This record gives sequence, C-alpha cells and structure tokens, in this order.
Amino acid sequence: MNIFAKFKETAFSVLPVMLVVLLLGLTIAPLHFGTMTRFVLGGILVIFGLTLFLLGVDIGILPIGERSGAALTAKRNLRLLLAAAFLIGFIVTVAEPDVQVLADQVRGIAPGVSKWGLIFMIAVGVGLFVALGILRTVLSIPLNILLTISYIGVFALAFCTPATFQGVAFDSGGATTGPMTVPFIMALGVGVAAVRSKTGKNGKIASSAEDSFGLTGIASIGPVLAVIVYGIILHTEPAVASASEAAGGHGLSGHGIFVFLNLLPSIFKEVSAALAPLAAMAIIFQIFLLKMPPMQVVRMVRGFVFSFVGLLLFLCGAHGGFMPAGEALGQVLGGASLQGPFWTTLLVAVGVVFGAIVVCAEPAVWVLTDQVESISGGTIKRRVMLGALSAGVAISIGISMCRVLFGFSLWYILIPGYALALILSFISPKLFTAIAFDSGGVASGPMTSTFILSFTLGASQASGGNPAVDAFGVIALVAMTPLIAIQILGILFKVKSKRAEKAKIRAGGEE
Repeated sequence: MNIFAKFKETAFSVLPVMLVVLLLGLTIAPLHFGTMTRFVLGGILVIFGLTLFLLGVDIGILPIGERSGAALTAKRNLRLLLAAAFLIGFIVTVAEPDVQVLADQVRGIAPGVSKWGLIFMIAVGVGLFVALGILRTVLSIPLNILLTISYIGVFALAFCTPATFQGVAFDSGGATTGPMTVPFIMALGVGVAAVRSKTGKNGKIASSAEDSFGLTGIASIGPVLAVIVYGIILHTEPAVASASEAAGGHGLSGHGIFVFLNLLPSIFKEVSAALAPLAAMAIIFQIFLLKMPPMQVVRMVRGFVFSFVGLLLFLCGAHGGFMPAGEALGQVLGGASLQGPFWTTLLVAVGVVFGAIVVCAEPAVWVLTDQVESISGGTIKRRVMLGALSAGVAISIGISMCRVLFGFSLWYILIPGYALALILSFISPKLFTAIAFDSGGVASGPMTSTFILSFTLGASQASGGNPAVDAFGVIALVAMTPLIAIQILGILFKVKSKRAEKAKIRAGGEE
C-alpha cells in the first residue's frame, strides 16, 4: 500500500473537520488561542498517526486475518474455527483505537465505570458474535433472521439496564467497528467464505458474495448486548462527573507541544497493553497454523511497528488537541443556545454540517460506495449513495443536538429506526442487506468517535443537560443511518433491474 495514498485518504478525512472548527473558532464561537493551537497540532498528529496505523494494518495485520480464516476453515474443525473466531474478535477489539477513545469518554463522564472493565465486556461481546457470524456462514443461516432475533433480544434487555449505559451500549456497537476491527473481521469473513465457496454443501460450488458480507454487522451487535449486561450486573447508575470534572481531559497539563509530551507515557502503556495480545496471537498463529515464509514474517513485523507508532500518535493527537477542542466548541455553542432560538438553531445547524462533512470525508465510505457501484453494475451511482449517506448522517447528528437541547429519549429514534431497518431486510436484496449492516461502522469512523462525540458532550454540559444520558447515543444514530439508506438503494436497484429485464423481453418480442 502506497503511504502517500494512505496519507491523502486520512488528510481528506480530517482536514474538512479542522477547517470548519477553525472557521467557527475564529468567528461566532471564539475559542482560546491555546485550545486552537493544540487543536491544530493534535489534528496533524491524528493525520500522521492514522496514516501509519492504517498502513500497518494493511501490510501486517490484515493478511493474518484472511489467512487465518482460510486456514482454520480448511481444517474442517468447527470447534477450533469458532474458538479462534472468538479469540480474534476479542483481541482486535482490545486493540481498536475507537474503543479506547470511547472508553476514555465514558470514564470522563462517569468515573465510576472502569475503563478496562468496559473494554473487556465490549471485546467479549465482539468475540462471541464474530463466532456466531462465522457459524452463520458455515451453516448458511439467513442473515435477516439472525439480525432480527438478535436485535429483538438487545432491545428487550436494554430496558432493564440503567439509563447511563443505554446510550453507551449502542455507541459501543458503532465505535467497535473502527479502522482495526472492520478490516480484520472482514478479512476473516472473506477467508472463511472463500474456502466455503470452493467446497459448498454436498460438494457443490457455493457463491461467497453474500457470505463475504454481514460478519461486521453481526459483530457490532455483540458489544451492545455486552454493555447492556454489564449495566444490569452493576445494577446502579454510575457516579457522573460534573461539567468541570468532565472537562478535565485525559490528564492534560502544560501548554502547546508539552501537552502531548506529558501524555506520551500513559498512552504508551495503553497502546502496549492493547497491541501486545494481538502480537502474541500473530506469533502463535504463525508457529502452529500459518507458517508464513520469512519475507512475509518481516512484512508482518513491519506492519505491527507502523501500527504501534501510528496508534501512539493518533491517541496523543486525539486526547491532547482534537477532543478538547471539540468539547470546547460544543460548550461555547451549547452555552449560547440558552440565550434564545437563534443560537439553538445554530447548534443544530452546526451538527448537521458536521454530519454531512464527516461521512463524506471517511475513507471507508469511498471504498463502500465504489463497492456498491460495482455490484450494481453502475445502476446505483456513487454520488447517489454519498448523497443518501450524507443526508442521513447529517440528520442523525442534528437529531443528537436536539436530544442534547430537549432531553428526549434515545428510544424515540432507535426503536423505529432499527424496526424499519429490519423490515427492509426482508424486502431488500440479500447482498445489499449484508453490505448495509456492515457499513454501519463505516460511517461511524474515527472522526465520529473522537470529535463528534466530544462536541456533543461539551454541548450537553454547557446547556445544563446530563451528558451521560443525553450525549451518548450519537455514534449509535450515525451507525444506524446506512442500514436504512443502503437497503433502500438495494430495493431501488431491484426495481430498476426488473424494469430493465421486462423492457428487454418486450424488445425481444417485438423483434
């Protein structure tokens, strides 16, 4: 993978958000000069860090996922395959930067919640549902049936968990499917589906196209269910920090570049703890399963080094500049919203603008739109998909700002939204349904988990709301949008295909 191409993708993802923040911070929502300086430095670190991290994932980590899936499936040992799938899902989730950021955000608002306890529960949920997704592929269980049963169970249990955990639970489903987890899990699914397509049932050739998608969508249910159960086990509302305590940041002290230097020791330990299990798993798989040649091993080691350095820079930039600026901007606009309807409308409008920018800036969204345009034979154009996703995510974040201001329940949006998505799964083509549920995590990428959530938390604190209840849920709403948008596009594609087929038949009859 060309490092310059990765840098271009990442810069295109981060720079639009930075430009809007700088424009607002210098005009209608003035920010402190030190905050703006740290934001720019943090943005630069985020760009370079994410570039190195994604490059490392591509060259050193993804091949492990795909080869492991193929090698484990070829052994025809279902117990071994499911156990390995759980282990892989668990370990890559611990290493996921978006999960680290979400856990820190939760700890900042509710100090009573253990960061690593929350990460452990999320990782267990992902591991269990990755194994379930692999089992679905092997047994050819219909995806829409499995999704419907799973979400009915999730929503039934969600009403039993404390309110503080409800938004966090659904946010964890979106944050989990980030730049580490999505590629690795998709690579695992592709590897399993590829081997299965060669063998098939009763020796027949089976198509792997539909089976190659859907695993990420299934995996994203696991953390939601796990955090709900975690809340039920604790059975009490965790202590919520005051606005001043929550704004204290990730141990920030000093000025300018010294803020980032002060963060290095603690983040170095976190990154080491996150990537060490993944490195250990790679070594074990290499010795007992993969047996890659020396050149491939060197490439894998290089990928891990890139990932380590990249994750270190990314988290330093996010905690040292990006997230504090997002929170400060939210506080300025949230506080101003108390002054009258103009500022209330402005806060919602800024949220809508951020939503439209963030989803179009995510590199994974461009990959997805290319994929759908290719699958549909050019019938569903990239610009149509981008427009649908952009409008949907913009509306989602606008709704999140309204929740911050007016405090209505997250269920008013999530229940009808997921109900519609599940109903569409029985109407839309199966392939589009699988892509739709996979793509929920595509829209809720690093920018949503770092900047948008911080912005929402700041707005909730300043407007007098309860951040633990009113702010969390924004990632969940962003992740829900593609489920509906892409399935609707799938239905349109099916209708257009039928019309084209009928027209062809009529044309043939006239001849």
